[in-house]
Amino acid sequence: MQSLGFTPAVGDTELTAQQRSLLSLAHELGERKFAPRARQWDETATFPFANYEDLRDSGLLALCVPKDHGGGGSDYATYMMVAAEIGRFCGATALTWNMHICSTMWTGVLADGVPMTEEQRAEHVRRRELHFRRVVQDGAIYAQPFSEGSAAAAGRAPFGTTARKVDGGWIVNGRKIFASLSGAANYYGILCTEDREGVKPDPRDTLYLAVPADSKGFAISGEWNPLGMRGTVSRNLTFQDVFVSDDEQLMPRGVYFKGAQTWPAMFFTLAPTYLGLANAAYDFTVKYLRGEVEGEPPVKRRMYPTKQVAVAQMRIQLENLKSIFLRAIREARPNPGKDERMRLYAAQYTVMEGANDLARLAIRTCGGQGMMKHLPLERIYRDSRCGSLMLPWTAELVLDRMGRETLYEPGEKDEA
Repeated sequence: MQSLGFTPAVGDTELTAQQRSLLSLAHELGERKFAPRARQWDETATFPFANYEDLRDSGLLALCVPKDHGGGGSDYATYMMVAAEIGRFCGATALTWNMHICSTMWTGVLADGVPMTEEQRAEHVRRRELHFRRVVQDGAIYAQPFSEGSAAAAGRAPFGTTARKVDGGWIVNGRKIFASLSGAANYYGILCTEDREGVKPDPRDTLYLAVPADSKGFAISGEWNPLGMRGTVSRNLTFQDVFVSDDEQLMPRGVYFKGAQTWPAMFFTLAPTYLGLANAAYDFTVKYLRGEVEGEPPVKRRMYPTKQVAVAQMRIQLENLKSIFLRAIREARPNPGKDERMRLYAAQYTVMEGANDLARLAIRTCGGQGMMKHLPLERIYRDSRCGSLMLPWTAELVLDRMGRETLYEPGEKDEA
């Protein structure tokens, strides 16, 4: 680990050669480029286009595209480690990069573990080649809008956005909110419900379609002025009779629902951003107390027992976050057992709530200077507060799932 020259956001754990190389790349990009720019995206609530040029040039946009399609061929755990390292330097970049990467990972390594018929598999393999080629050769960016302001994003209801089958493709109508990368993506990988005449809408009929940004009838609207994660630019999307060709399917009909049941870890991919932010809060506090924050007077505050105890508390909490995160990503697989699924939920809740608690401790420990906008801590605090609100696994929904799935086995109901 010493040869890396730093301790990764996931900790000093055993790594493959590929993981070491990618973490070094992410750390260098983050330290030299992403961190110095983070303030401007936050203050102006604008998308980090410059960071995406760096991601594109370094090959990180194609990180999870299979190698036989010209990509990096990284697996789930490797992506999660690299995302945490990027989140350490710019939360908005890591969070939006997640939406893009998932579009390739879901159609790639995750889809490989989802049951399909021979016909579906052949169709999927043929169609995903188009999407992979766009990312690898054209540097295309894919968004992944979920939210509609209903229970659909949590998997409890069909999506209000619909797609009706027509000759050669689909006609899409509906609306998405909190759509990260709005105005920056080349394609929007939307989840929508197949509109079948005479058939009641059902989550099992969810479609996963890539809508090109230049589609007729597609529009972006609304202001974006939130508390945190301001650089994600998550505005509203509307689809009015938007035609999408058959080849824009990111998964065959009915396969997304199977994927969500088969691969619950696919919804854990927002967490690394917040593990990165937790590291950032801790890193800043240590530098501040040692008098090593660049541009600030070299005043040491490390001699006070209260500061020492606070740092110890932060380190204990950070180690807990890293440990449960690492276990969750390393045992992620199709059809996990009940204990694995519970650990996954526990990891999501621990990281999303723990990141903000670490940022809270950091501000209390560093004092008034921590609230100043020329320093990163108050931005880290605001960004980290957003984690527990992220669908489909908000903190509230995770607690609900854990309690229900602990006390009820599949198919069990209470008598009326």
